This record gives sequence, structure tokens and C-alpha cells, in this order.
Amino acid sequence: MISLTRGILIEYGLSLPSLVLQFEFNPETLSRTRTIQIVMGSAPGTRGGYDFTLPTETPRVAQGVTVEPEQFSLDILLDATDRMADSNLPGHAIAREFGIEPELDTLRCMVEPKSQGPGGVQMLSSLGFGGKKAFQRDEHPSVLLLVWGTHILPVFLKSVQVEETAHLPTLRPYRARVNLSFQVIEGNNPFYQVEKIRQMVGAAMNLATGFSGSFATSFGVSF
Repeated sequence: MISLTRGILIEYGLSLPSLVLQFEFNPETLSRTRTIQIVMGSAPGTRGGYDFTLPTETPRVAQGVTVEPEQFSLDILLDATDRMADSNLPGHAIAREFGIEPELDTLRCMVEPKSQGPGGVQMLSSLGFGGKKAFQRDEHPSVLLLVWGTHILPVFLKSVQVEETAHLPTLRPYRARVNLSFQVIEGNNPFYQVEKIRQMVGAAMNLATGFSGSFATSFGVSF
């Protein structure tokens, strides 16, 4: 049986109250994508990059590169069945009345753009803060922290796709599968800097296994 890992999605900002969603999901459903745009030479014979022989020549193989921010998506299951059945569980009364509607509303608020309200506090743009004209509204997406295992990633929530699979007699859902799509905020923020260090440590651990080193040695490459 596959064990589930509890993840947390937290809004990082001055919005009141701060939005938090705690969920369980199967890590096997997480998909991560890293892409780069490579600038090639336009001369004949350089369609796949300039010629090289030695490792010292590899920096000139391409003329440049643009790194795209990492994108990833995950599927989570929101289910209030246990909370509805067990009166000893936290949120029992809310689950019986509203199912998972509060969790879905939290996700909708997280993906909703924010604007600056009184005192600089972030408020939902739909509340009407800011100017009437579009360029006066100062709308911006929420910065979220995705806490997943050893990762604490700063992200933008780009899309929320909900498939409701069970409902209360009031038609409020109590079970749904939700697909969340994120874009990692890569920059000089403390969370991403820690993630980069974690990646470097992980790569060093992989090299320490000996397999990578022996593979490179077979090609006459040293690290």
C-alpha cells in the first residue's frame, strides 16, 4: 500500500486572514518540467551546435541560453468522508454541513489576483480595491509556499482544475480530485536559495555513490 504524504500550501503575504490548505496526495502523481531555450549558430553545419572535441571547448557549442522557470503539477484528493463520519475528528461539524467546499474556496482565493487595500494589506481584487481602470488596480498573483517533504518551494498557482465526484444532499461536494499547476519563483528569495543548496547537496550525494564517477572515468572525464 502506498503511503500518503501530507503537503501544505501557504500564502506568503499580508492578506488577512492568511490562506492555508493542508492536503494529502500521492507523490507519484507529481510532474515537474524544466526547459531551456538554446541559441544556436546560423552558419552551415551548426544546426546542433558548434564543433567541439575537448571539455574546454564546450562553452562555445551554443551562443547562449534562456532558462525557463520550472513548472510542475500535482493531483490531490480532497475527501471529507472520514471527518463526516467521526465526531472526534477536527472539523467534523463543518464537514457534515459544507463538505470540502471550504478547501475549494481556499484554492479559488489563492489563484485569484490580489490588489493593495488599506494599509498595504493584500485583498482579493474582486472586492474592488484600487482604481476603476485596469492600469490602476495594481493586481498581482499570490506568492505561495508549497511545503512538500524536504522541499519548501515559492510558487505561483497558475491553474486549479476540480473534478467533484461526490456530493451532499445540498449539492455541496465532499469528495473531489483536484489538479494544481504551479510555476516556481526562481530568484534571490530565501526559499529558492535553500532549494538550490539542497539540489547541489543531492547532486554531490549522487556523485558519491561511485556510479557517476566510474561512468565519467570510462569516458576519460574527471570531476
